[in-house]
Amino acid sequence: MKQSINILISGGGTGGHIYPAIAIANEIKVRFPNANFLFVGAKDKMEMEKVPQAGYKIKGLWISGIQRKLSVDNLSFPFKLMSSLWNASKIIKKFKPHVAIGTGGFASGPTLIMANRKGIPTLIQEQNSYPGITNKLLSKKAGKICVAYDNLERFFPKEKIRKTGNPVRQDLLTIYSKTSEAKSFFNLNADKKTVLVIGGSLGARKVNQLIENNLDFFKNQEVEVLWQCGKFYIDDYKKYNSLENVQVHQFLNRMDLAYACADIIISRAGASSVSELCIVGKPVIFIPSPNVAEDHQTKNAKSIADKHAALLLKENELNTFPIVFETLLKDEGKQQSLSENIKELALPSATKDIVDEVEKIMLQ
Repeated sequence: MKQSINILISGGGTGGHIYPAIAIANEIKVRFPNANFLFVGAKDKMEMEKVPQAGYKIKGLWISGIQRKLSVDNLSFPFKLMSSLWNASKIIKKFKPHVAIGTGGFASGPTLIMANRKGIPTLIQEQNSYPGITNKLLSKKAGKICVAYDNLERFFPKEKIRKTGNPVRQDLLTIYSKTSEAKSFFNLNADKKTVLVIGGSLGARKVNQLIENNLDFFKNQEVEVLWQCGKFYIDDYKKYNSLENVQVHQFLNRMDLAYACADIIISRAGASSVSELCIVGKPVIFIPSPNVAEDHQTKNAKSIADKHAALLLKENELNTFPIVFETLLKDEGKQQSLSENIKELALPSATKDIVDEVEKIMLQ
């Protein structure tokens, strides 16, 4: 397909929706250098910054989700929805996309609803083991649904589902050759074990509190701590950089090297993190956030833990953390089996497989 094609992509609210959308766009651009791209996001959300940084144009809709608690914001939701449907229609009419792709988040709902109404082929990419309400609604009219987990026919039409996995950074495929480079980059002791703590780019309060409360414990275990605390918490925790075995970072720009030097990883269980950690193949203790829609992080983590590929520690069980961690640290056989089992779940060609499906629905 040499002629110019127009690709409309909508997804955002969190990095877990934005980065897959950008990865899909990048792969399409490799295959179709003449393609034109337009992203649609939610005004005032992080996609309005991250998408332009990746080199793509974006339009913003006045849309947000319904709060689970009673809220004044909920009263404005019908008006936001009508506004977003109207503006999405105008965007589509002007841009004339050949295909519309949704990766989840508030803006993808109105955008793909209007694309479906105008007869434009649509594809949705569901990152989680338990879909959000937006993708459940969109699945009825979508041409294809790309998923990362088994058993999603409970929520989506079976004949539309393709198990592709979630897009991940391709530099993670070579981390095992980077261990010494990584230890040097972060100035870590090559003779000591390293625990990597990642709570997401914004940070995770309960995870940060757990690490703070166990700094003496880590020292006694002779473990070095590489700790991404997030931008909301860096001012609270940067003081611990004075400790010999602790490094506190707001954000880790070289995640490939962070993963490469880690012996054990403590992580939230967002979909993108889970997919990355399957490729990384290190022993993981998941501490899922219970405060996300449909508790999907717990479901993500459980789907891995049930296959004996990671450990799951809920927030109401954090008092057992020292026992869980020390047991894993001293059991190299357990570390090995967790590593081998989680690697079995990796889907490293996810981005290419998703774009294969995009091509198919464009050519139908």
